[in-house]
Amino acid sequence: MVDLTDRLAPPLSGKSGGTTLRGRLMRLAGSRAFQSFAARMPVLRRVARAEGAALFDLVAGFVHSQTLMALVELRVLHMVQDGPMSAADLGARCGVATDRMQVLLQAGAALGLMKRQRDGRFAIAMRGAAMLGVPGLDAMVRHHRALYADLADPTAFFRGGTQTELARFWPYVFGASGAVDPDVIATYSDLMADSQTLVAEDTLRMVDLTEVRRLMDVGGGTGAFLTAVGAAYPTLVLDLFDLPVVVTGAAARFAQAGLTARCQIHPGSFRDDPLPQGPDAISLVRVLYDHADATVERLLGSVFKTLPDGGRLIISEPMSGGDSPDRATDVYFAVYTLAMQTGRTRSLAEIAGLLGRAGFRGIVQKPGFRPFVTSVITARR
Repeated sequence: MVDLTDRLAPPLSGKSGGTTLRGRLMRLAGSRAFQSFAARMPVLRRVARAEGAALFDLVAGFVHSQTLMALVELRVLHMVQDGPMSAADLGARCGVATDRMQVLLQAGAALGLMKRQRDGRFAIAMRGAAMLGVPGLDAMVRHHRALYADLADPTAFFRGGTQTELARFWPYVFGASGAVDPDVIATYSDLMADSQTLVAEDTLRMVDLTEVRRLMDVGGGTGAFLTAVGAAYPTLVLDLFDLPVVVTGAAARFAQAGLTARCQIHPGSFRDDPLPQGPDAISLVRVLYDHADATVERLLGSVFKTLPDGGRLIISEPMSGGDSPDRATDVYFAVYTLAMQTGRTRSLAEIAGLLGRAGFRGIVQKPGFRPFVTSVITARR
């Protein structure tokens, strides 16, 4: 909702009684007497109702996310995808008492994931069907158990100093490539590969690679992004650079996509190893926000040295709204990367500043039409 006080009551240049007009309006909005008055006035009632609903949505948000978690873990949405089912039938399949399943289904319908039929059964709704159609989204919801555990004591979390579940899940960001459990790496790689589908779609909408001869994706995991690029640009030569324990699944992915002849896999760590020579474009897809500023600065310096004059750098990841905080990126991604204990969700301006200090020019910022999926910055050497 638009904050009308910014338009109607900008801060005064002078203060009266040690306050501003905006400050007085904020205190008025927080007055219970004024709230009761607003609820009785037809014009103000709509504003009061909208603000009240928005505030309650914040309070209830955790319950919403846990309801979604239960629906995903019990696979309720999958079960009703083929047709309506009753609470009794779903409860029997899920091992949940009918009355408790009824509460879960009613909540799922209230969240727009399902629809309650006239006969009392529940069917999939458009939002639920769309969720099932997003590759890897249900896996990401299940993965959020780690994030929720880290936020169980939010005050302690923001004060810092505690080991987080997410830091243990993403050990590669600390540079511990050789000591990581292969099962952890496989889980991470699968999760990242699934999430790359929408990221690749949005990135390729914003970036034209027609003039690129050879693209190297640094930190590209098992090659999900390069596979999408290879399908969109049939003549482009592709290079993948990532940790040895991560790229093990890339060969099979490229072979399945018919890209083996055009793809070269380079195992290595950008922390310790020089980047392979030869590409005239390098992509960093959801890489920078995994790492601290010092690591990012070294990486961008290495990319700058590797690219030829005029070579292109493509950065694609969710970015902070900066001066205009964004609901998706400045809440979810900023908190998530904070829990990783190494990363940081940066704004377009912050990344542009890092690029400028590394020597890049021609920096172009392209806010994504779905910022919660990705935004893009391109630059030239």
